[in-house]
Amino acid sequence: MSSEESVRTIALTVNGRQYERAVADRKNLADFLRQDLQLTGTHVGCEHGVCGACTVLVDGVSARGCLMLAVQADGCTIETVESLAGDAPGPCGLGPLQQAFRDRHALQCGFCTPGILMSLTELLRDDPAPDEEAVRIVLSGHLCRCTGYQNIVAAALQAASKAPGAR
Repeated sequence: MSSEESVRTIALTVNGRQYERAVADRKNLADFLRQDLQLTGTHVGCEHGVCGACTVLVDGVSARGCLMLAVQADGCTIETVESLAGDAPGPCGLGPLQQAFRDRHALQCGFCTPGILMSLTELLRDDPAPDEEAVRIVLSGHLCRCTGYQNIVAAALQAASKAPGAR
């Protein structure tokens, strides 16, 4: 930070843990998570909000970490991909959605995966039994150059089929 840069102290909850940190007014949330909190699961791709790799949940709603300033998260609850394994870990220490991604080979390079997982987490919270169209609509906000999305859709539907209240 330069000596001219304005800094504020923020308090927020990330993955169930409370933090208070001084942060530059202009630092985006994704960089704050990665650099200040060492939560490197949130990836930064395009830095324009188009690719979705930086998607996190802010008070339960998907947000692009590259477009949101860290100071805007003051008082908020943030969930990153690191929080997912804590949701009833399976035999491999993975949460249900992560396990479905593993079972269905729904990732290749994995760069886009954290953002996709967070958007799908929101979807499955709001609609525990989405149909394929609903999954594809959520995925339309993410760019993946490796998988072709079919296995990602299959993984999301697999996770939904195992969720309480599934059809």
